[in-house]
Amino acid sequence: MQFDSMIEHGVSLARSRYAFNSTNAEGWGLYAEYIMKPYMPLEGQLISLQFRLLRAARAFLEPELQAGKVQPEDAMRVLTQECVFSTPFANQEVERYTFRAPGQANSYFYGYTRLLQLRKDTEAALGGKFDQKEYHDFLSAQGLLPPDEIRKAVMEDYVGPKAGVAPNH
Repeated sequence: MQFDSMIEHGVSLARSRYAFNSTNAEGWGLYAEYIMKPYMPLEGQLISLQFRLLRAARAFLEPELQAGKVQPEDAMRVLTQECVFSTPFANQEVERYTFRAPGQANSYFYGYTRLLQLRKDTEAALGGKFDQKEYHDFLSAQGLLPPDEIRKAVMEDYVGPKAGVAPNH
């Protein structure tokens, strides 16, 4: 959806090529899953919650494994006993954190948490003026921006005018 929006709204080729990263693209994906959860059947909600738990576990296990503060067997225990995943799946996850894609899992969880906080702040600032569809259309129209830049755009160009505050630029 982000890439389609960039093409439709004419975002620069440089931004579309170089802004792709897990924080932006997969952070948005996890956020989209979060906002869709209430509309899922109960079984889907349960799976969504289990995978959200996995993503939270990834965010703290990966850096701890990299720093040597957590051993692979400890990570396996968390993933199998706390997150309730199979041993083969947990093993694949631990290999991912340590060898195949270090840094990736916690980067998209970071993007997700930043989007959640931005939405919370936007809703608080706008109160009853908050319109979810309009807000998401605005976010998509920005293309892939770093979290600080998307926050700045939302607060200055979306929240500001709706709240009657003149932009700072």
